Amino acid sequence: MIRFENIINTALRESMSDIHITGEHPVVVRKHGEIQFNNSVKWTHQEIDDLTRKLLTPPQLERLRQKKSVDVAVSSGNARLRVNIFSTAHGVSMAIRILPGRIPTIEELNLHPSLHDISRIKSGLVLICGPAGVGKTTTIAAIINDINKSRPVHIVTLEDPIEYRFQSSKAFIEQRELGSHIPSFEQGLIDVLREDADVIVVGELREAETMRLVLNAAESGHLVIASIHAATPEEVVYRMCNASPSDAQNDVRNQLASTLAWITVQQLLYLEKAGQRVPTMTIVRGTQSIKNKIRDNNLHQLSNIIETSKNEGMFSAERYLKDYLNTRSSFIPPGKTFLPSTELSQSVFYKSPLTEDAPQMKHAIKYQTKTVTKPIIDVSGYSDDNFDNILNIDVDDENVDSMLHINADDENVDTMLNIEGDINLQEIIARLNKDTK
Repeated sequence: MIRFENIINTALRESMSDIHITGEHPVVVRKHGEIQFNNSVKWTHQEIDDLTRKLLTPPQLERLRQKKSVDVAVSSGNARLRVNIFSTAHGVSMAIRILPGRIPTIEELNLHPSLHDISRIKSGLVLICGPAGVGKTTTIAAIINDINKSRPVHIVTLEDPIEYRFQSSKAFIEQRELGSHIPSFEQGLIDVLREDADVIVVGELREAETMRLVLNAAESGHLVIASIHAATPEEVVYRMCNASPSDAQNDVRNQLASTLAWITVQQLLYLEKAGQRVPTMTIVRGTQSIKNKIRDNNLHQLSNIIETSKNEGMFSAERYLKDYLNTRSSFIPPGKTFLPSTELSQSVFYKSPLTEDAPQMKHAIKYQTKTVTKPIIDVSGYSDDNFDNILNIDVDDENVDSMLHINADDENVDTMLNIEGDINLQEIIARLNKDTK
């Protein structure tokens, strides 16, 4: 871990945004948007495997085994990191995004000051858009913290994973993570309507059902802030509507038109006079003219309205560069904004045993055979060739609860026998044969 922390500290010191570690390959970093190789640093496959075991919890390791990738947010030293661990031809690889230990403000991110207006919106839909890696999550975090400092409301976030940890100020903030606290964004959105939330934050809109539930939540009087991968406002609306079946798209357009409050499309641009990358934005407000064009499906006319609505606080990407970025005299460097610091939130993440998927067993014996000429236990109705015999005996220290589990692949048959107390294997087999006849 010391070696890993040294790499993170070097990246922070030199304003690197991303680090890539893969087996027997030079460490790769992204600096000012460009990929660079550090040929002096390599990790072996075994070293990466060992690091993975240290970074992940047992449930996260299980997700990595099942899905071949996992997203986590971890703290290393004083830095907060988002880590994607995934399987490749080179073994396990890591893509690491460096986050600040504290939540940056809108000013520290060099964003337009009009984004403060979002914190004053009581209800509606705010969409923070752009491609991956441009800082959408950090922008949303700055907006949430702006609300946190100014309004006594209840904020519930649904994230994948939890990257920034919030500390309640005027607002009461509860954070839920996909996989750890909710099985899906859909379930989280169903739950949140019963959790007395004023502000709902959804990490990313991917599925049609998630989009539908987000629109319903905004329509019911909540302020909903969500991110979506889209390069233009027209693409945002197109994706929201076309994710639904054709016979429902008109209803979705009407819902979107009635609830839309803001759309921002964010990109990162290297600005020579600043000597760094800065966010450039397209800003769309939910004015009546914008809503009408969405409702009538005249999306090709949105750009003209944005361009001519300067007095209503809208910006095209070109005008944002010309009227805002090029007129600014100074910019806050990312090295200062993302400076490593002790995390302000000192709350401890706690996993209640009441919500565990299954009790953790301290002792387990597992016997497995894939090719057998004679099954361990003969269950009538299934041939030897159809059996995949797995014997699991788990012992809980408190209950001494043992289990024999046999799977038959062809019909997905599960036969289970629970025994309390001490019993030998022959008695287990005899009892199972009796129960399955």
